[in-house]
Amino acid sequence: EALVRWQHPSLGMVPPDDFIHIAEQTGQIKALTRWVFTTALAQFNTWRTLGLDLNIAINIAANNLKEADFHQFICQALMNANVPAEKVTLEVTESSVVEDPEAAIKLLSAFKSHGMKISIDDYGTGYSSLAQLKQLPVHELKIDKSFIQRLEHDEDDQIIVRSTIELAHNMGLHV
Repeated sequence: EALVRWQHPSLGMVPPDDFIHIAEQTGQIKALTRWVFTTALAQFNTWRTLGLDLNIAINIAANNLKEADFHQFICQALMNANVPAEKVTLEVTESSVVEDPEAAIKLLSAFKSHGMKISIDDYGTGYSSLAQLKQLPVHELKIDKSFIQRLEHDEDDQIIVRSTIELAHNMGLHV
């Protein structure tokens, strides 16, 4: 998974939780996502040159799903980097789909048709319904860390995680 990190000259390592929401609020998330995507493709090619055959997953922000040319950008970037679409998983949060489900489903379906895998990241923290989940063109659910971190000690989290895994597997999804 391509994870963006910011090494600030005086602050040191700034975690994504401290700057992603700022990028979203200022409109810079679109440029950041595009930079991360092209950088991840370049890293994929570096690994491929070294004989490593890996898949890559890249987070896509809610605002990216609203960009008129985002599908074209992703497909063009894959072509320019000569990276097979089936080697790429696009990760979106369920909350990014809630705002305009119809448009998001259409765009995600186009990515899936192009050969990319689609993953719902941070599953369980958004507001999507099970009816919406069954319409999403996804391959995978990634259960939010808030349910996993205390899994060993929290019986409610155990029930939620077990049920989510069973639901996803019954729908033919990876978890």
